[in-house]
Amino acid sequence: MSPEESVADREQALTDEVLASFDGTADPRLRLVMQSLVRHLHAFARDVRLSEQEWEAAIGFLTRAGHITDDRRQEFILLSDVLGLSMLTVAINEPKVPEATEATVFGPFFVDESPEIPLGGDIARGAAGTPCHVSGQVRDTDGAPLPGARVDVWEADEDGFYDVQYTDDRSAGRGWLRTGPDGEYRFWSVLPAPYPIPHDGPVGDLLNAAGRGPMRPAHLHFKVTAPGHRTLITHIFLAGDPYLDSDAVFGVKEGLVVETAKHHGGGAPDGSRPHGDWTSLTFDLVLVAEPPTA
Repeated sequence: MSPEESVADREQALTDEVLASFDGTADPRLRLVMQSLVRHLHAFARDVRLSEQEWEAAIGFLTRAGHITDDRRQEFILLSDVLGLSMLTVAINEPKVPEATEATVFGPFFVDESPEIPLGGDIARGAAGTPCHVSGQVRDTDGAPLPGARVDVWEADEDGFYDVQYTDDRSAGRGWLRTGPDGEYRFWSVLPAPYPIPHDGPVGDLLNAAGRGPMRPAHLHFKVTAPGHRTLITHIFLAGDPYLDSDAVFGVKEGLVVETAKHHGGGAPDGSRPHGDWTSLTFDLVLVAEPPTA
């Protein structure tokens, strides 16, 4: 047996021993996941011939990610996002229904207790930016409207910050509303702007070391729920944004890119007459029905 074969055999023996330690796991799904994780993790270490110094650096990186994470910032979600794992998980679990609106990443800035607004209300609530009127219809894949669906929306202001990134406990650029009798939704907000993901922590250091940028193209986040239908998590992106082809979290899909219309004064879709510049966009949201339970 050659020295190389001897080393390979010893390494494989260790992997086999770790795999066997999970043989008695009662939950079959947990057993499958953990044994697959061990196989791939050990194969990765062998593939790159991971040094002890690199292993220590990785542990230090994850420790820093844990220390910077709190109830306002989730560094591990950012790490998952920039590695493409978040979008891969979305792709694996997304229903393969061509008529449905495509899903994308959830992101780290959703807030459970956002304010409710009436149909046609304003989610900006003082967020800086050009006023933007957003409207569309929520319906199912057969084209039937979904009245009473809940539409959660959140976005960054024109400076690229979400309300939770400020220190004054503001609630701005987010809210939720119910669709109308024909599944229609509409609200005022501000025109989304491109912004960098938080890059002052370990994920930012990783991007810098890799020569990658932290920028995300301008977008609005949506979470749409309706009884009997799968919850939709998605974005809509603005056509012409310079970062559509280099999104730091790989979230852009062609079907989610929308055109915006620019206006100066005049009448808005809700009958109001805004002063100065404002914009509008329209996007329909199509949900997939949950399969019937046995």
